Amino acid sequence: MSPSPESIEAVSQRLNTFLTIRRSEAGELGAEAGLLADTAADALEGGKRLRARFCLTGWRAVASPRAGSPTPDDAVGAAAALEIFHAAALVHDDLIDNSDTRRGRPAAHRRLEADHRRRGWHGDATAFGRSGAVLLGDLLVAWSDDLLEEAIAATAVDRAVATRAAYARMRRDVTVGQFLDVAEESAFSTQPDAEHAERALRIASLKSARYSIQQPLLIGAALAGADAAQEEALSAFGHPVGMAFQLRDDVLGVFGDASVTGKPSGDDLREGKRTVLVAFAREELPTGARRVFDELIGDPTLDEEQIASLQRTIRDTGALQRTEELISSYALEADRALSGARLDNAAVGELRDLARAATTRTS
Repeated sequence: MSPSPESIEAVSQRLNTFLTIRRSEAGELGAEAGLLADTAADALEGGKRLRARFCLTGWRAVASPRAGSPTPDDAVGAAAALEIFHAAALVHDDLIDNSDTRRGRPAAHRRLEADHRRRGWHGDATAFGRSGAVLLGDLLVAWSDDLLEEAIAATAVDRAVATRAAYARMRRDVTVGQFLDVAEESAFSTQPDAEHAERALRIASLKSARYSIQQPLLIGAALAGADAAQEEALSAFGHPVGMAFQLRDDVLGVFGDASVTGKPSGDDLREGKRTVLVAFAREELPTGARRVFDELIGDPTLDEEQIASLQRTIRDTGALQRTEELISSYALEADRALSGARLDNAAVGELRDLARAATTRTS
């Protein structure tokens, strides 16, 4: 079981209502402002609503609502705010990574670049696209804050304070995690080889595990008035699920089917991502082969044959198998964290279903 279709539809409706108002406001400021708002709305299309699902399930795990009862407006609004913040993170992530596509469509900076050309505007279309994407991501962050505050305006003060604190922690952690991810592409060469995997796991924790799973759970739980024991159980479940989720993402970034993931196969190799998968492979390579491996990782011009060669190296060193074993270990740790937890039984079932979906996914 997972959050009901009605709950996810309520999140989508809340987003649509919010976006309609914001686009109307932007339209009053001129066509160019309307372009920015339209691009923001486009960035919110598609996706699995993963963070919204974990937020709503975190709320249910504590609130124990009657079967069939509607999810309250504050939980729906907070879940929708998380989706807006995630859209901001993706816009900036694609810009940082120089990714051309997102979910099988042009990334936001590429869409803005194309709009510049289509309208026949003066100047460098590529520079416009990149500058516009920075501001687009900033706008989405602001919108996320706006929607969260709207959602909890009538929430009990203690619960609203706890929700804001959890939301703020999520924002800080993912921002630092993103910077560490960028820094590691350069800093890895100055660090002992034996520490690369540990450093990659630290990045995975901040950039994804806490952001994607653990904090959305805790935000939902805070809205429901969770006590310390319930927060601890959800945190102990959410972090290993998030780690497994990120490691699965790392595997898909190297071996994923482009027709399913919406991004070219091996894209993480071209971008130079220093993941656990890469760290494990390096540990098994002799010095000469490791040097060649390092020279190839991060080369944006890698062709399909070179990508295939790197994929074989990662498989042959046992790095892929070790990563899969680590994913399984994290999933087991998460499942154990729910045993005996004072949480709603139906929600615990939902959490286990969500964990399986997050760690065995193909896109």
